[in-house]
Amino acid sequence: MFGNYLIGLREGLEASLVVCILIAYLVKTGRRDALRPVWLGIGVAVAVALAFGAGLEFGSQELTFEAQELLGGSLSIVAVVLVTWMVFWMRRTARHLKAELHGKLDAALQMGTGALVATAFLAVGREGLETALFVWASVRASSDGSYAPLTGVLLGLLTAVLLGWLFYRGALRINLAKFFTWTGGMLVVVAAGVLAYGVHDLQEARFLGGLADKAFDISATIPPDSWYGTLLKGVFNFQPNPTVLQVTVWALYLVPTLALFLAPIGSGPSVRVKKQKATDEKADAEASAGTTA
Repeated sequence: MFGNYLIGLREGLEASLVVCILIAYLVKTGRRDALRPVWLGIGVAVAVALAFGAGLEFGSQELTFEAQELLGGSLSIVAVVLVTWMVFWMRRTARHLKAELHGKLDAALQMGTGALVATAFLAVGREGLETALFVWASVRASSDGSYAPLTGVLLGLLTAVLLGWLFYRGALRINLAKFFTWTGGMLVVVAAGVLAYGVHDLQEARFLGGLADKAFDISATIPPDSWYGTLLKGVFNFQPNPTVLQVTVWALYLVPTLALFLAPIGSGPSVRVKKQKATDEKADAEASAGTTA
């Protein structure tokens, strides 16, 4: 459940911060007339993400067992690729996310209503589709017939919405770089478990071989139905009797990915980001001067 809570929190907070930055910028610059198309774009993005998740869940139920395993395994791998790209991208751009979004919003304001809707939709929609896919893959990997995985995701999303609201109201300040580094590292561990489970699905679909080649079997020591077995499965998608291929893929993904993710980055903000930051500071100064007058 913790792993799914982390997914909901991390992905939901990204979307919440994007929404807060867009709305706050429009309010601060006196462009409240642009709020409606922005909210429209956000609403469409949420609807598309929900429809995508529902399509994955209900569409897969009509397939044969092998087809379900093939689809589940393939989409699990796609989800891991997308989430891995996302955590690296967010770690690099978190400190400059505000300036990046302000620049895109300024360009959209000049182009008109349609551009505003598209900007909001793309900013939130990407997060929504990634969340729907990875949540579906993770819930499928850790599902034991209960509602615990989905409950964890929903609690994470609700926490993200609350934190986003507090962030918007100024009651909470978040060091985004540190937050996304810590949660990104934990998400890489969760993704490694999803990847291993996806490989197991492909083996059950007979797309990959080696299903009978077990790396080890500690089911007697850590029973899957025990509280600690359930905890390990919920957090890390732990399996007490994985195949050799599962363990190999898990290690080949986790070790280098985590090492690269935790390595220090030395790149500073781009020229475009610096220019946008200067524009924002100028707008803040003018707004303060107007208020004083």
